[in-house]
Amino acid sequence: RLEYIRSIPPVQIPKFDMGNVKGDFPVTLKLVVLRPGQIRANALEAARQQANKYLDSKVGSQNYHFKIVVYPHHILREHKMLAMAGADRLQEGMRLAFGTPIGRAARVRTKQVVMYVRTYPQFVEHAKEALRRAASKLPLPCRIVIEETSK
Repeated sequence: RLEYIRSIPPVQIPKFDMGNVKGDFPVTLKLVVLRPGQIRANALEAARQQANKYLDSKVGSQNYHFKIVVYPHHILREHKMLAMAGADRLQEGMRLAFGTPIGRAARVRTKQVVMYVRTYPQFVEHAKEALRRAASKLPLPCRIVIEETSK
């Protein structure tokens, strides 16, 4: 619970919506996680930068809408231990081992959408490549699902 943690690390992701937010796009490509797990906020940020940079250069900022769906709510903690000779006299072992905050992570379930790209049919291949590059930055296996938006 956040009330127990003294200093909560800030969220390092500056933008969750990129591109043309108000555009009406007929095709949606989703990046879906295949296993449950945690995705650290710095991995999400690396995936966001990679995909957005590729889409902006190949497609143009008015021809896509890119959104990160998950949010890193979970606070990661670490109980730092000394690892040198005589360290057993300096620390208390597992007494008061709550840990200090070191970062944030998003917890995801199986088949949960992590991010998606909405675009036009002529840019589907570029959007697939952008999501493939983003998936390489994430620690869990992912699939790209393509959906046609009905009018």
